[in-house]
Formats: sequence, structure tokens, C-alpha cells
Amino acid sequence: MALERPLVEGGTVREGILSTIGNTPLVQLVRLFPDSPSRIFVKLERFNPGGSIKDRTALSMLRGKIESGELVPGRSVVIESSSGNLAIGLAQVCAYYAIRFICVVDPKTTRQNLAILHAYRAEIEMVEHPDPVTGEYLPVRQNRVRELCERIPDAYRPDQYANPLNAAAQRRTMAEIVTALDGQVDYLYCTTGTCGTLVGCVGYLREQGLSTRVVAVDAVGSAIFGGQPEPRLIPGHGASITPPLAADAAPDEVVHVSDLDCVVGCRLLLNREAILAGGSSGATVAALHRRIAQIPAGATAVLILPDNGDRYLDTIYSDQWVVRHFGEITHLWKDESC
Repeated sequence: MALERPLVEGGTVREGILSTIGNTPLVQLVRLFPDSPSRIFVKLERFNPGGSIKDRTALSMLRGKIESGELVPGRSVVIESSSGNLAIGLAQVCAYYAIRFICVVDPKTTRQNLAILHAYRAEIEMVEHPDPVTGEYLPVRQNRVRELCERIPDAYRPDQYANPLNAAAQRRTMAEIVTALDGQVDYLYCTTGTCGTLVGCVGYLREQGLSTRVVAVDAVGSAIFGGQPEPRLIPGHGASITPPLAADAAPDEVVHVSDLDCVVGCRLLLNREAILAGGSSGATVAALHRRIAQIPAGATAVLILPDNGDRYLDTIYSDQWVVRHFGEITHLWKDESC
């Protein structure tokens, strides 16, 4: 149990950096859609110490095995595939417990994420070529993880796409939201990748008997809900495979948004609320924008914003990158009427 005691009025002392994971702020937005008669809140997962909601996942998948002695500092090796945020979360936990960590990445991984992983002393395995069938890197990364686990002694693969502890971690996320709003959560907008957040949130809501309408925000070109996998630009949003965890996903609605939707959603959130958020956060904003007229007056909608935007400064927030991929469309986020 983490140490927590009063320090000064409104302050606490915590034991170790990992004890700061969770209990992230829930913030009401009043400028994003100023004409909407509904209440809009965002869960800011950027305030986890590793900068994203994946800190919760990483800790959930490793802590129990460390405490039980299945993972041993100085002997065990954690090996996982990640496009960024989970990699950083795992690197942080492994660094704290002095456990070796090998992360399998691909050329889409940003320079900043690679620099953070190096700072945590994670070992990087870079796959160079995408899967010839799907054109995606994920299947190749997963194959590399399996190969490494077969030849490295005492290897442990968390496998975020199938591990129920991924979803279990996000039950607490939903519990924090429900508690903060006294159960008054009419709509939840949640992006999908591994489906851990979606499954955990839906599971908690249904267990509590709440009638919250859950909107899963998936990517155009994602295979999660039966679509045809296509190349995508925004990491961590959507997937080129159907994750095993998706079998337990039961959203009330699925909204597919494009890479451009993510960019515009991010820019809109920054321009109107001064929140610098990541690509999948922009996806939730775009999905809500599409449905905002259907939300009744007085209803409460919550968006989970998985990470910060500082890891997307060379992409989503770079005008040069946006123009290169989408053309001259900068007016879409500079126009306050969009």
C-alpha cells in the first residue's frame, strides 16, 4: 500500500513515483462546443507520471507478477510490442523495479518516444518492413516479440492485446469518473486500440447498473470491429488486427474517424480549450462533434483523453507534416466556426 499522508492543506506525500498513477483530473469544458446545452467533461490521462493512460495498463500487467516473485529484478526480461505510450509506461515500471525491458517498435515510432525509452534504459528492437499482406507493422512486431521470447530465458510477454489485466486497470479509470460525477454519466466517448480501456470501462458501468451510452471511437482503416485494415498515420488509435480483448467489448455505438479528423479534433481542442492532447484524443473530439446535436440538454458526456500532445509536435501539430499528408487544409482548424 502506497504511503499517503497530509503535507500541507490540500497536499499529500506519496511513496514512489508509481503511486502517482491514477486519480487523474476530470475537467469540464465550456469553450469546445459553446452552444451545446449539455455538459462535457474530459478525463486528462496525461497527468499520469509517464504521460498517458497506458501507465495504468503497464502497472496492472507487471506489479502482481513482481510482487508474487514471478518477475525477478536482475533475471527476468519483459518483452513487448508498442507504438509508444505503453512502451513508456512499461519502461517506467521496469526502471523502477530494475527489470530488463526490450521494446519492439517500428519506423512510425516518434523520435521523442525513442528518446524517452532510451532515457529509461529500455532496449529497442526495430522492425524495418511492414507486413506484406496488410501493409501494417503490428503483425511483424508481434512476430518479433514471439521470436525474442522463445530464445531469451526468463522472458515475460505482457501482451496488451489479450491480457485481461489491461482491461482491469481501466475499471479504476471509469470508477474515478463515476465517483467524481456522482454516477451522472450519460455518454462516454472512448478510443480503441487494444480495447483495454473500452472493455474495462464498459465492464465497470454494467456491473454498477449504469445506463451510460458508450461510444467506441475507432479509426478508419482499423480492423477492430470488422473493417478492412488499411494504412493509418496516427499511432495507438485503431489496430490492423482484431484484438482478443475485443471479444468482450460491447459498446452501444461505434464511430469511425479518419486521420484528418484526429488532426482537426486536436487543433480544435487546443484552440478553444488550450489543451495539448494526442491523436486519439482528437478522435474523441471529432466523434463528439459529429454527435453533439443528438445529445439532450442537460446530459453529461465524458471523453477520455489518453495522452498529451507533446509527443505529436512533429506530426499533428506540425503544419508542414499536415500539409504534406493532407494538403492545404490549415483553415479547418484556424476557422473558429468549424
